[in-house]
Amino acid sequence: MIIAGQHGEEPDTTVALSRALRSLPASDLAPDVAVVLCANPDGLALGTRGNAHGVDLNRNFPCASWRPEPSICRWHIEEDEFVPILTGTCPASEPETSALIELIGICQPEAIISLHGPLGCIDDPATSQLGRWLASRTALPLLTEIGYPTPGSMGTWAAEQGRDLITWEFPPASIEEISKTQVPVLMQLLSGISWKAETGH
Repeated sequence: MIIAGQHGEEPDTTVALSRALRSLPASDLAPDVAVVLCANPDGLALGTRGNAHGVDLNRNFPCASWRPEPSICRWHIEEDEFVPILTGTCPASEPETSALIELIGICQPEAIISLHGPLGCIDDPATSQLGRWLASRTALPLLTEIGYPTPGSMGTWAAEQGRDLITWEFPPASIEEISKTQVPVLMQLLSGISWKAETGH
């Protein structure tokens, strides 16, 4: 399962996934790859990190680390300004979070790839074959942790559920550059052929 647009201020993830989908004939799409083109449509329309309620969906998942206090984020990764953002009235309080949890339960994906930006890395705590393949193909560093706390995140929730989740952080680049460097890798994932052959799946 590939999920884009969880943060509305990261529209490049939705654009890149859309371009990858539109670049492949329907016959080339792998039948076992599920896609969420935009997990936070209100946030995308508003240009905000959170949804219409001002909640960061990636801090709203029902895991042990969820906290009711506002989380913080940065508008610019190279600066130290911190912006508070809500985590929800309770775990999975937001309809988008509940919908993602339900969809994952229905699809039972072998692996989840969550598209974000602009940290420019592959965050894969399990250092899986798929994570190593992504790092190799994208020329992005493979990390086992992002370097700061992420309470209530989908990745933490997935780990507690025994699910593999990789966070693919696009680099800080224009959408045209991302289209050139990241979209071809997305196309390979959507076709389901190259990475499976190369990793023995």
